Amino acid sequence: MNRYRRRFWILVSIVSISGFSQGMLLPLIAVIFENNGVSSFLNGLNATGLYIGILFISPFMEIPLRKFGYKPILITGGLLVLIALALFPVWQNFWFWFILRLIVGIGDNALNFASQTWITEFSPANKRGRNIAIYGLFFGLGFAVAPLMVPLVHVSESLPFILTSIISFIGWLFLFLLHNELPEQDLEMTSFRETFHRFANVWRYAWVAFLPPFAYGFLETSLNASFPVYALRIGMDLTSVSTLLVAFSIGTIAFQLPLGMIGDKIGRNKTITGALFIGFVCFTFAGMLDGNYFGSLTFIFIAGMFVGSMFSLGISYMADLTPKKLLPTGNILCGIFFSFGSLIGPSLGGLFIQVFPSVSFFYLLSGLFLVILLVTFKRNLITPTLK
Repeated sequence: MNRYRRRFWILVSIVSISGFSQGMLLPLIAVIFENNGVSSFLNGLNATGLYIGILFISPFMEIPLRKFGYKPILITGGLLVLIALALFPVWQNFWFWFILRLIVGIGDNALNFASQTWITEFSPANKRGRNIAIYGLFFGLGFAVAPLMVPLVHVSESLPFILTSIISFIGWLFLFLLHNELPEQDLEMTSFRETFHRFANVWRYAWVAFLPPFAYGFLETSLNASFPVYALRIGMDLTSVSTLLVAFSIGTIAFQLPLGMIGDKIGRNKTITGALFIGFVCFTFAGMLDGNYFGSLTFIFIAGMFVGSMFSLGISYMADLTPKKLLPTGNILCGIFFSFGSLIGPSLGGLFIQVFPSVSFFYLLSGLFLVILLVTFKRNLITPTLK
């Protein structure tokens, strides 16, 4: 295997472990807190710790990346995630776990920012959608398997954390095989304040590309942190909750690569608009069939096939619209908007469950996709864009 291919597969593999850790923490801690009588709002609030960590560190990521290169950022991020996961069983406390989630968020942001920036930089334009789709596919694979660990709480609440720590350690060791590289340099990038000026430049080029990562962040966290609480309250058993979450992830995995290749061929704007519409329809029907396990399973699976690729499609779309020297900044903004959605998702989801206990949780998700669909459609109608 040549160095290029080895680098690519190590990067997507470490991203799968990042997805696994996130996919395990969201439903696992939600279930533990629900069993301990924590309110759904506070339960969702705790889940935001990971995404507060992502937001907090995001403005500080670009200068170290340009100075030290990709490998040191990846190794540091992986180490932070590993240490935090190992500390969860030490003390079960609301605020202690909140801080650990914040540390996981900082580490995950370093892993995802460095890996996705590296992939978008070395990928040729005609294969960018494919490569980022594989990146998203491996993240989805990790996320898909992770909820199956939730029932292990019946054996020991510490067991899922211990197993995830071991898996993360093995993946972290492979990062040392990478040959370090620096991103394409920009002589204008001389200070931290310049980062915010670059944010404004990238926003003008590609603001529409940040809506899909926002939508996916909201969906991912609300579905994995708030939906288990709602499902348990309407009488669904824990195994059914886990399989519904896995169904969404399997749908994401099944169609991640085809959607990426479709985006390469017909244009990311058309692909994203179509996927948003199908997501809106699927969650609307899932809400209408609320309480029907097989009906919900079917529409959640189909939704996963299309809106489960929003993050990778958004990254590819951003890379289409943004000059190459601004790609690190664009990737930061993709992560920031993903984090905004992720922060709002569990808190708003928990509040929705408390205020509207008799209304299907899926209507919250269908409303989200309808709003973003209308904004995206209007922008693309007024301003046709590149692939």
